[in-house]
Amino acid sequence: MELSIEMYKGIHPGIILERELKKRNLKKGPFALSLQEYPQIINDITKGRRGLTPALSLKIDSALGLEEGTMLILQAYYEIKKEKQKSESGDHPNLSILRKILFWDTDINKIEWHQQYKTVIQRVFERGNDDEKKEILRFYGKAKIKAITGSTRIANNKI
Repeated sequence: MELSIEMYKGIHPGIILERELKKRNLKKGPFALSLQEYPQIINDITKGRRGLTPALSLKIDSALGLEEGTMLILQAYYEIKKEKQKSESGDHPNLSILRKILFWDTDINKIEWHQQYKTVIQRVFERGNDDEKKEILRFYGKAKIKAITGSTRIANNKI
């Protein structure tokens, strides 16, 4: 199978793996077991919740008849894309998503986002809408949000 890396740059390799498995009519569970891996690992990878290790990448490449290193290269491009997105967002969340009224008592452009994270998280999760909560979640990460709020929910959706 020929896989053009260029057209898949920045896409999580799990999405490509899932597509390949469907195309070949292979089930994830038996495929995982054929690699001597837990089915949960392959499932997490295809859902984009886990990245590929070099060892697993080589196993997948071999099992699917891909050129050695293909899946690992896709993982690297995905990580590069994620890092670029982080650096583009800078040292603050996307302020166009956050309503200024949430920070009525201060200038939103002068907030020290990393130093005052507890206050910011509490305020947005008490008074913000779902989009604002999602932006704060993206900026600070799930672990920080759960540590401050004790919650793993945005409205009725799990975060």
